[in-house]
Amino acid sequence: MKDSFLPKLKRGLDRIAADMRIVRLSTQVAQHAPHSDQRPVVFFNASTRILGLSQNAAFSMLTSFAVRLEGVPVVHFVCQRGMSRCVLGTDQDDPSAPMPCDTCVRQSLVVYNKADARFFTYEQDGELAEALAKMSLAELMVYEHPIPTWNLPSPTLPLGSLVLPGIRWRLRLHNLQDDETTRTLYREFMLSAWNVARKFSALLDQTDPQAAVIFNGQFFPEATARWLCRQRGIPSYTHEVGFQPLTAFFTPGEATASPVDLPADFALSPEQDARLDAYLENRFHGKFSMAGIRFWPEMKRLDEAFLRKLAGFEQLVPVFTNVIFDTSQPHSNVVFSNMFAWLDVVLELVKAHPETLFVIRAHPDEKRPNSRKQARETVEGWVRAHGVDSLPNVVFYDSGEYVSSYELIQRSKFVMVYNSSIGLEASIMGAAVLCGGKARYTQYPTVFFPQTVTDFRAQAEAFLTADRLEVPAGRRLEARRFLYYQLFRTSLPFEKFIVPFYRPGMVMLKKFGWHELKPESSPAIKAILDGLLRDGEFLLG
Repeated sequence: MKDSFLPKLKRGLDRIAADMRIVRLSTQVAQHAPHSDQRPVVFFNASTRILGLSQNAAFSMLTSFAVRLEGVPVVHFVCQRGMSRCVLGTDQDDPSAPMPCDTCVRQSLVVYNKADARFFTYEQDGELAEALAKMSLAELMVYEHPIPTWNLPSPTLPLGSLVLPGIRWRLRLHNLQDDETTRTLYREFMLSAWNVARKFSALLDQTDPQAAVIFNGQFFPEATARWLCRQRGIPSYTHEVGFQPLTAFFTPGEATASPVDLPADFALSPEQDARLDAYLENRFHGKFSMAGIRFWPEMKRLDEAFLRKLAGFEQLVPVFTNVIFDTSQPHSNVVFSNMFAWLDVVLELVKAHPETLFVIRAHPDEKRPNSRKQARETVEGWVRAHGVDSLPNVVFYDSGEYVSSYELIQRSKFVMVYNSSIGLEASIMGAAVLCGGKARYTQYPTVFFPQTVTDFRAQAEAFLTADRLEVPAGRRLEARRFLYYQLFRTSLPFEKFIVPFYRPGMVMLKKFGWHELKPESSPAIKAILDGLLRDGEFLLG
């Protein structure tokens, strides 16, 4: 009993200490922020934390402090039991379970201490609830709700499409089941989104903001708010975790698409080349993390059994998949309807080319251990349902099998990916890369990205039957330019302010004073303020 009590006591005391650091810093900011009559910046972030501070919650909070210290008023739109169901608080195993609102509201009182916080509560629209109750899942997914008298360009709010990414993320799958559980959750998300729309629209009327800063823009609360901002012509900026530990990515576009505007004249210096090589060396050994998650606890070499099997084939083609519910996927599904539709075409190629060994690789985060973020629609499930594991020219590695992807790339004829980061790395390694989904790097000449399903099949066939593949000149250099720019220009470092705290993805503030949040003290803060307030590009100098 003593062994279990003491760690819990320590965690509780550490959380109190973490909250006190927030309170102290927010008090300093309130004391030193200049007063002005400028139009405010609205901050909205309802989908990143319940208890404690996540990375994205910290990015939002610290940015709001920096904006206030620049003399620009900040208004926070804050949920106070404002949704019947929210994306983060819903239990996917039991969607009817009570929401953790008490815990969330208590944390909000800490985070928004000494701030101008406008709390919103939930009021169900009875007429909308009655209308939604009669709809099938297909009808809910496309439903658009009439807007009363808000004088917006669009006469309807696309509730069904605004809710869809969050439903898929919460249920951990892409293909939704038309059952009562799914329909009920979809209806509750839509009713909650409509409540957010009404309350946020009223806030915009009251505050007339110059801009809005919103978490990723995919989950329905923030997606609804951003839709309203765009309808009203209010600049809105989204943020997500960056591509380095404890970094943020801010953009006027869709943060989950990770848009990068790579200058044509950007060239790597010898020092930058060396910096990128050091990063890649760690990647090739599995020494990296994303959003506080380390995907590779170890990285194994290809074993003798695999190499003997490979010797019986003419060529090797690795196939790298993604997590189906990830918020990058809506941006990727432009050629294929979803990743599994792409895999169905890959399976046709597998069956047509017995001389080729295909290695299908599940994403290491698909079944994250000790987490509620395990996919319910998995590549392993697809493999079993289609009998792929019984085909003689297929090797399947599940997400928990930590075999080196980079060794597979080195031995490959070419590589197939959906939209994974490893496609960019494979291009840097000199491989020909065939993408099925749109990725942040496919807009640049880094990979092959056919624009139709027919063209994808044709390109794959050409690669499979070619005696030798030629990768276009300059492709490797272009991939290096893009990756460096993404890692070291667009990923804004916050390690000066935060440190990992207990659970993956959660952080606590370091000990620092308010003056550290001034642009002259932090390149990341300077880049963010330039982007928000001075029409900058959210880039490190």
